Amino acid sequence: MQKKNRFIIALFFTGFSILSAQKSAIYTHDSKDFDKALALYNDKQYASAQFIFDKVKSATANEELKSDCSYYVANCAIRTNQADADVLMERFVTDYPTSRKQNQAYIEVAHYYFNQGSYPQALEWFEKVDENNLSYNEQDQYNFQKGYSFFSSKNKKEATTYFNKVANSKEYGSQAKYYLGFMAYEGDDYKQATKYFDEVSGEEKYKEKLSYYQADMNFKLGNFQKAIDLGIKAMPKSNAIEQSELNKIIGESYFNLKKYDQSIPYLELYKGKKGKWNNTDFYQLGYAYYMQKNYENAISQFNKIIGGKDFVAQNAYYHLGESYLELNKKQQALNAFKNASEMDFDKAIQEDASLNYAKLSYEIGNSYQSTPDVLTAFMKKYPNNANQSEIERLLIDSYISSRNYREALILLEKNKSPENKLAYQKVTFYRGLELYTDSNYQEALTLFEKSLDIQKDTKFTARATFWKGETEYVLNDFKNAVLSYKQFMNLAGAETTPEFKNSNYNLAYSYFKQKEYDQAGNYFQSYINQSKADKARLNDSYLRLADCRFVTSNYTSALEAYNKVIDSKSVDADYAYFQKAICYGFVTKNDKKIEELNTFLQLYPKSEYRDDAYFELANTYVAQNKPDLAIKTYDKLNAEFKNGSFTSKAILRQGLIYYNSDKDEQALTKFKKVAADFPKTPEALEAVSTARLIYVDNGKVDEYASWVRTLDFVAVTDAELDNDTYEAAEKQYLQNNTKQAISGFSGYVGKFPNGIHSLKANFYLAQSYFSDGQETKSIPNYEYVIAQPRNEFTEQSLARLVQIFLKNDDKSKAIPVLTRLENEADFPQNKIFAQSNLMKSYYENKDYSNSVIYAENVLANPKMDDNVKSDAQIIIARAAIQTGDEVKARSAYAKLQTIAKGELAAEALYYDAYFKNKDQKFEASNEVVQKLAKNYSSYKYYGAKGLILMAKNFYGLKDSFQATYILESVIKNFTDFPDVVSEAQKELDAIKSEESKTNSSITN
Repeated sequence: MQKKNRFIIALFFTGFSILSAQKSAIYTHDSKDFDKALALYNDKQYASAQFIFDKVKSATANEELKSDCSYYVANCAIRTNQADADVLMERFVTDYPTSRKQNQAYIEVAHYYFNQGSYPQALEWFEKVDENNLSYNEQDQYNFQKGYSFFSSKNKKEATTYFNKVANSKEYGSQAKYYLGFMAYEGDDYKQATKYFDEVSGEEKYKEKLSYYQADMNFKLGNFQKAIDLGIKAMPKSNAIEQSELNKIIGESYFNLKKYDQSIPYLELYKGKKGKWNNTDFYQLGYAYYMQKNYENAISQFNKIIGGKDFVAQNAYYHLGESYLELNKKQQALNAFKNASEMDFDKAIQEDASLNYAKLSYEIGNSYQSTPDVLTAFMKKYPNNANQSEIERLLIDSYISSRNYREALILLEKNKSPENKLAYQKVTFYRGLELYTDSNYQEALTLFEKSLDIQKDTKFTARATFWKGETEYVLNDFKNAVLSYKQFMNLAGAETTPEFKNSNYNLAYSYFKQKEYDQAGNYFQSYINQSKADKARLNDSYLRLADCRFVTSNYTSALEAYNKVIDSKSVDADYAYFQKAICYGFVTKNDKKIEELNTFLQLYPKSEYRDDAYFELANTYVAQNKPDLAIKTYDKLNAEFKNGSFTSKAILRQGLIYYNSDKDEQALTKFKKVAADFPKTPEALEAVSTARLIYVDNGKVDEYASWVRTLDFVAVTDAELDNDTYEAAEKQYLQNNTKQAISGFSGYVGKFPNGIHSLKANFYLAQSYFSDGQETKSIPNYEYVIAQPRNEFTEQSLARLVQIFLKNDDKSKAIPVLTRLENEADFPQNKIFAQSNLMKSYYENKDYSNSVIYAENVLANPKMDDNVKSDAQIIIARAAIQTGDEVKARSAYAKLQTIAKGELAAEALYYDAYFKNKDQKFEASNEVVQKLAKNYSSYKYYGAKGLILMAKNFYGLKDSFQATYILESVIKNFTDFPDVVSEAQKELDAIKSEESKTNSSITN
């Protein structure tokens, strides 16, 4: 390695005294003042002398004396550093051009400045001297001092000229040769430098310096052993700066002789230039450690090489990668080999680094690019590499192991060679699963079908068939789902798949959705017979088996199954108990039914089926001819559920009980309440109709007419036209003639806005618009329905309105409707739907407190599936991050990891790594980032953010190379994510700023 050194050069030249002014015969005079001044001048009392010389000059008329005084005044001014000294000397030369002191004046002033070390000023005066008028001795002094002044001014050419003039001088020769040698040394002319240094080597005052220079020159000439010997010899007599350089010379000489163990102590003692090492310095010490198999210390040096883009850096990064591999630090090794592979200073190193990078990408995953891309790029760039067959095998397997199915599929679609068919079958299946998880069912179905086109592996054929059935199920294609599930169950290898254990259960639900209850029940029974481990599905199977037997009137079997659910104390035990009670009614055991309903009301005080139980119990009391108990039970129902779905029906039933008991006044009170509180509902119409009978029976037709006129939904005179118009529209609706139904109901609503059938007409008109794809037009009609008192269409209208508002992304309208749906829904699925969408809507509106409240409600519901729970956990976590509640965010993301799939799982892993980084658990954080890279590489955003975390972790572990290289790669490779690039740049700038304090190769 060639190095150029600068040193502080000590001046070596003999002292000389200022020539005393000599009185010539011409200037001999008797002036006492002049003599006194001259004596002071020779005594170096220049200020006093100048004062007297000025006084004599002013007083005398003698021109020669004036000339002498002017000369000495100027000299005194120069020696006392007066600002106008040069002006005074120039004036002396101008005023007295024939003075014999003129040349002497120039030379003495030059000598003065030289002795002061003011070499630029000395040169100015040397240039004025007429050297032909100098004596031999004066010429030697003049040439040496002028040469040294040029040397100090970095004018080596002129310095060489003047030094050569005195090279053979007895007085100045040694000094001149020393400086001639030094200039040759600095100019890398070691032959000439050696010649001059050898000529002065015998002089003691040069020995210390010459040993250092000779050691350095021998190093640069490749005479490493001689450089070592001379360096060790020079070390004791050198200063601290020179000792640092000598350690470098000796250490690097041992390094070049491949004596790495001996090089290390000297390389370690090197202090660097201005206290900083450069990349080459770090590389040499790192490589010396590497060759001693001291990999930890090798890494500590190599990873300080930041921003290197040369042969040295490529070598360093390659050996850094090998050092990491020796310590089984594969992620770090991947980064180092990637960096070395991107440099082409040494083609062999580049190829080997690329091979290692490709293998490690396959082994641990790669956040920068997909593993298949890396392997394919290697095969393309190095087709003759001896490892081609191994890389081909890894490429095929990487499609599965890297889980980067989307990009793998793109590559496989371009290369459908026979040897890739198995990989294609697997990749299409796994990509289909990803799309299914992300609710992209139609594309998932297409991929499952593509997987089934290539039946190379029976296990994957079976699994693809099963998931094809799952996808058809969620797309409501239950008929084809049944065929797919049955086909799956008959395939070879199906029993070895993880899906097989749930196949009867899923098939049962497909029949259940088609209302083929006998078949559904049989398959639920098959699942029960085969599977006991999954308690949730087992209990649900008993429940659905019971429902199937109930619907098909097999009440004995239904009771048996409902009892199994009750005994399990599952979340559906209340529903099973209620259904059990209903079964007794169908087998004419009304006493038992009444007993069980009363027991149900005691056992389940918070059940959502309590209103159903009250209503059924009251109705059963009616059937048992126990009107008083029925009335009381209806009252309990209405007291507990003031605006429930059974309220209007219960009041109507009470009125009918009173009517049948000939308690006309009590009956009319109830009927009028129904008509007033629930106008336009079927119950209101029935109440009016039955009240009419009472008024007619009692001969109070006028009273009836007066009362009816107060009801805006009953127009007595237009009743027949009202009924006819409605019935005509309803007929088209029931026959699924949507266009005609829209026309008919629109006409009815226009003619009879408050008609007898206005509630139904508005609801059916809304339903017709919705099914015809005119969803926006349906909104006013649904809003009309929900604006009426609670009725049989309220819940469905609320659900449809919400669907429309959410589809139009109108959260301001959706939220109040969702709130009503949550509070008024009888169907659990509608309540779940409302809560989950309130959670999402509040979050999107940045109302984090309400979004968290609903997310926690969702999680508290044991009937929620994992996808909805994942949504709830992620909202809690994200809201916590937004509000700075990291304690809550930690907990939520930790829970999310246990249930999330796809992108949510990637996000949860990222935050796991994030919190470990904050806790300074850098290695643990990196392990999570590696998992993120390997298992979720298709989610580039979180992969990129994970890399920034990894960079922070490495910097926390004092691994500067890994940190900076990762950040540079993020900036280069993830331009699609400006926020990530900005964060990476900020981190990189901070690290480089800090590292530049010790590494001179780093520039910000």
